[in-house]
Amino acid sequence: MVTAMESIKQSISGSRPGSIIFPNDFRATGSQDAIKMALSRLVKSNQLKRIAHGIYYSPFIDPLLGEMMPSPEAVAQNLANRERVKIMPAGGFALNKLGFSTQVPTKLVYLTDGHPRKLKIGNATIEFKATTPKKMAMVGKLSSLLILALEELDLEHIPDNIKIRIKHILQVEERGDLLNDMRLAPARIYNYLVRLLKELDDDSIFSLINQPE
Repeated sequence: MVTAMESIKQSISGSRPGSIIFPNDFRATGSQDAIKMALSRLVKSNQLKRIAHGIYYSPFIDPLLGEMMPSPEAVAQNLANRERVKIMPAGGFALNKLGFSTQVPTKLVYLTDGHPRKLKIGNATIEFKATTPKKMAMVGKLSSLLILALEELDLEHIPDNIKIRIKHILQVEERGDLLNDMRLAPARIYNYLVRLLKELDDDSIFSLINQPE
């Protein structure tokens, strides 16, 4: 009979280096205690690395950079996928993702429809903040991020270089997604985006905005 340790070792050896691993991945291999003990032994023998409580990864050595660990973003997305919840970058993290801020955030804040939680990953902190269904209903890959980023800014004093970036997002986002997300945005952000669309002389979106819901 194959033990939990043997089964877990075999699974890890067949995984891609740097893969993020959770204890629940091995539920079919044995009891919770057996899995916990096997993972602990694999960490001690350096066959597995622990990122945080209940989160591991298979070691990855880059020829130039040396040992690499998964990025906090990869950990956050894997957690969301594991828990089957949606997450969206918010706050200073959203600003950085859009290039509105060059400051690399050490705290990655995500809005989620799941449970709130915090994790320390190396020098970074991941925070999942529960939010309203209305915010989680935004669907645009760029427009949802834009609206959450704009919540952090004084809309009356946005630098011209950032305004140019915002206008580009308004032009390249899928029209239906942009319209959906604008209608879900706070009034001050909706009004600001409408002003920018007027500056772009974008008649196509206005024909949609003026349609009754």
